Parts: sequence; structure tokens; C-alpha cells
Amino acid sequence: MDTESTYSGYSYYSGRSRGSHRHGERSRDRHKPRSKDSRSEKSVTINTPPAEPLLGDSSVRGEQVQDDNWGENTTAVTGTSEHSLSQEDIVRITKDLEDSVGLDCRRYLTLTLAVILGLLVFLTPLAFLVLPHLLWPDKLQPCGTACEGLFISVAFKLLILLLAVWALFFRSPRAGLPRVFVFRALLAVLVLLFVISYWLFYGVRILESQDENYQGIVQYAVSLVDALLFIHYLAIVLLELRQLQPCFSVCVTRNTDGETRQYNLGQLSVQRAALAILENYYCDFSVHNPALLSASKSRAAKHLAGLKVYNVDGEFPAAPAEGPGNNAAAGLVHSQSRAMIAAAARRRDSSHNELYYEDAEHERRVRKRKARLVVAVEEAFTHIKRMQEDEQKKAPGDVMDPREAAQAIFPSMARALQKYLRTTRQQHCHSMESIQQHLAFCITNNMTPKAFLESYLNPGPTLQYSRDHWRARQWTLVSEVSVTSGLNDGTIFLLKCVDFSLVVTCRRIPYIQMSEEFIDPKSHKFVLRLQSETSV
Repeated sequence: MDTESTYSGYSYYSGRSRGSHRHGERSRDRHKPRSKDSRSEKSVTINTPPAEPLLGDSSVRGEQVQDDNWGENTTAVTGTSEHSLSQEDIVRITKDLEDSVGLDCRRYLTLTLAVILGLLVFLTPLAFLVLPHLLWPDKLQPCGTACEGLFISVAFKLLILLLAVWALFFRSPRAGLPRVFVFRALLAVLVLLFVISYWLFYGVRILESQDENYQGIVQYAVSLVDALLFIHYLAIVLLELRQLQPCFSVCVTRNTDGETRQYNLGQLSVQRAALAILENYYCDFSVHNPALLSASKSRAAKHLAGLKVYNVDGEFPAAPAEGPGNNAAAGLVHSQSRAMIAAAARRRDSSHNELYYEDAEHERRVRKRKARLVVAVEEAFTHIKRMQEDEQKKAPGDVMDPREAAQAIFPSMARALQKYLRTTRQQHCHSMESIQQHLAFCITNNMTPKAFLESYLNPGPTLQYSRDHWRARQWTLVSEVSVTSGLNDGTIFLLKCVDFSLVVTCRRIPYIQMSEEFIDPKSHKFVLRLQSETSV
């Protein structure tokens, strides 16, 4: 009895001393300064601006413990938060910056060449008219009335050509394409060859001979301007009118969640079809939410997790040699493998029940959070109405602007909105600043609570959210055929982004044969037959 009490007392003392020792180590570690070795060599800490995602981005940066009381004491955005950035992210950002610099240089080079070609085109007719007066003014014949009328024709045609070129070509670029636009390059080469041909003819037949017929020289310049106008008409047909008639039906599917849209396109190249699809993507597709995908992956991994079998006698041999003992061990391995397969099959058969109840529980939580959010927002907007009625009686200096009113009522709905966005995994799509701006916008335009909640209850297109979700988005076009070739039936290409890809499949719109069937209007005659005996 004494021995047992002594042993138990020793155990208690040893446990307490070990606990005190661990507590002392923790206190010493807490008080001593952090060394640089404690941090990872591939990470760096940066300070983000105040407009950070609401409730943190738990879906992207890992599961983090969130404070449920955040919405109760929220009055304004203060302070900054710290996020780690790996070395791979820094390398990727540097590469993106280098690529953007290369794209900017190529864009400016293209613009410079276009400006030089445009100046050459517009100065050539004027040079044709001015050079004879500068080189041999004494030999020129006097310009009559018809010649002076040609001056007015050249001036107005050049003005029309200038406006037409500005409207068609000098527009802000919508995107940076991987290859040159074939038709535009062909038109530029055609214009350049055309102007050079006119200059060669002008130099041989007019400059060398010093032609004295100035009216003929003016007519020659007018013919150049007319030809340039016809080339501009050709540019309109090739660049704008050719693609208007729908020829292909493209199916665009996002590879992560399977969302699909259908579009009709005309005769376009692969890269220009990709550009048209991306312009429609930002307006038609709902915003990409990787948090929902991570939740489904974790759920699938949990349901499909295998069973572990432990061997208390030792490890199983990787390649057992032949022998009676080794054959028995191999038979044990195979039997336990069969048992694992059978247990996994039974677990897989029952996993759909767990998935069903999890989905039902999630839907119940979403409905519950939604009801609380709707009530909180309606009460807040009712308070705004009361404030507006009271402010009519105040002095002009005491009236609140919409921004101040939004900041005043936001804490009353912040907790309910916080929980709903967390439950629906939309917390990374909405920042506190964006919510307050949207609330101030709704107050300014006298919108209802339902109009305010529409942006959060129903996920909208990508452009509806902040610029961080779609600005400077880098896309990669993956195609087996050349990106400058036209679309064909069965063409498949991919538009890859950082988080997902768009799979595009092209199908040619079939040829439709319609026939006409004539119906004689006189054949629409009917007879009403009445029976003499009716049922009583």
C-alpha cells in the first residue's frame, strides 16, 4: 500500500515537474526574440491595403480560425493584415511583369508603324501637288477653274479618309493577341505597295520629265485619293462585315464546375474567336469560386479514403523469396488486401448516404443564414428611412451623406452577412469596403433591401465584382491548329488561366433547306352538324 502511494506520488510529481519545465520553455521562447532561422527561406511578409477580403480568404489560403464576433463590433476599416508570399509567387509575378512589358513594347511598336504608314498615305497626295511648285514653278501651265475644283475635291476626300481611318483603325486595343491579325497586315502591305507604286510612277513620268501639265498632276493625285478610299472600303468588308453572319456554334465549358454557354460566331480566326469568347465570358459566366471546389475535393477525399492495416509482427516484405514461411506471409498479405478492398467497397456503398445528409444540412444552414440576413437588412433599411424622415427636420450641417449613413447601419447587418458569406463560401469575393460602397450606392439611388441583397444571394458575372478578380488576367491559348487559321467544324482549343480553363468546341451551323406549302384560303370552311336528339 505504501509502495503504491509512493509510486503514484512520484508520478504526479514527475508529471508536474515536466509540465513546469515545458511551461518554462514556452515562457522563455515567448520572451526571447525571434530569430531569422525560424522563418521559411522561401517566404516574405508584405502589408496589404485596407480593402482586404471580408472575413479573410479561408478557402484559398487554408482553413483559418475566424472570429465570429467580428460583425458585432465592426464600425470601420482600420489597420492592416499580413499574408505570406512564397518565392514561387514572386517569380511568377516577375515573369508576368516581364511579359506585360514585352506586350507593351510590341503594342507601341505596332502603333508606331501604323502612324508612320498613315502619315505616308496622307502626305503623299499633298506632296504630289506641292513638289512641282517647288522644283519647276516657271514651266507649269496655269491652273484653270477645273483644276481649282479638283483642289476642293482632294481636300474633302482627304478629310473623309482621315475620319474613316481614325474610326476603323485608331481604336483602343481590347486585348493583346499572340499573333498578328492577318487581314490587317495584308491591308497594310497592300497600302504600302500601292503608295510605293504611285511614287515610282510619279518619279519616272513627272519628276524626271518635269511635266508642265499641272491639271494632269492634280488629277493623278485625285486618283490616288480615290484608290485609297476604295481600299478603306475593302478594309471595312474584311475586318467588320465578313464576321457578322453566324457560321459556327461554339460550346464553351469551364473545366472546374462544368458551367457551359453557347455562342454563335462568324468567319473568324482561332485567336479572334478566343477574344470574342473571353469578352462574353466576363459578362455571362458566374464568378469562379475555388472555395466550392476545394470543399467538394475534401469531401470526396474523405469518402474515398482507404483503410489502413497494421502488422504487429513486422513489416510486410516487399518482394518475398520462395519458401514455406514466405509463402504464408504472402498469403496473409493477399488476404488482408482482399479484406481492405471489401471494406472500401462497403464504405463506398454507404458514402452516398453521408453525402446526402451533408448536402441537406448545408442547405438547411444556408436557408437559416439567408433568413437572418434578410431580416437584418430589412431592419437596417427601415432605420435608414427613419433617419431620412428625421433629417428633414435637422439643420443642413447635421445631414448625413450616403457614405456616412452606410457606415452607420453596416455594423447592424455585418454579423448576419458575415455568417451567410462564410456558409456559402463567398467571403473572398466581397471585401468590407466593396460592401459599404454597394450599400451607399443603394441608399443613394433609393433601392430596396432586395436589390441590395441580390449581389450576395445570387452570384453574378465576373465584372460585377472588384477589379482584383478580373483585371490584368493572363490567358493562354492552346490549340493544335494555327491560331491565325479560320474556324472549322470540330475545331477544339483551350483558354487556360491560373485557376481554370475554358474548353471551346466549334460546330458548323448546318445548311437549312426550307420548302413552301401553299394553303388555299377557300379550304378553311367548316360545317356545324346539329343532332336532333340531345342528352337530357
